[in-house]
Amino acid sequence: MKNRFLLLLSSLVLCLSLAGCGEDPQLTQFKNDIDSFCNEIAVIDTNINSIDAQSENAKYELLGYLDQLDQSFKTLAEITVPEEYAYIEGLADEASSYMTIAVESYHEAFGESSYNEYTAEYARENYERAYKRITVIIKLLHGEDISDLGATIEESE
Repeated sequence: MKNRFLLLLSSLVLCLSLAGCGEDPQLTQFKNDIDSFCNEIAVIDTNINSIDAQSENAKYELLGYLDQLDQSFKTLAEITVPEEYAYIEGLADEASSYMTIAVESYHEAFGESSYNEYTAEYARENYERAYKRITVIIKLLHGEDISDLGATIEESE
């Protein structure tokens, strides 16, 4: 998971860097917002991967970082998207929604009394759905084909 995320992160940053900002302030703000999102996610990812699984506080650390991740995805969904990237807005909203469901489900799965394997699996599935949308966003920003992800973009009239 770590390698996949780092590849996605570096791809997104590269894409936005190559796109260039020009003089459009909305595009510049969009780039800065996406960069901030990527940086936040990278820090959270590093923190999650550095949790000592044997620690008594591991569960609470993980849930805290997942809460931060959820907030970062909510911030992504609130980014003002320039018209030429309007297709990203719906994907970011979906990613945020799936991440919220995942985090809530992880909290439930790691409840005070016992671990619920089925709820954890549901959380994992929603987590993956959230990251699939991030992958689609990155591929679209690169101008790559997304059909290999089983995704399509419906054009509105």
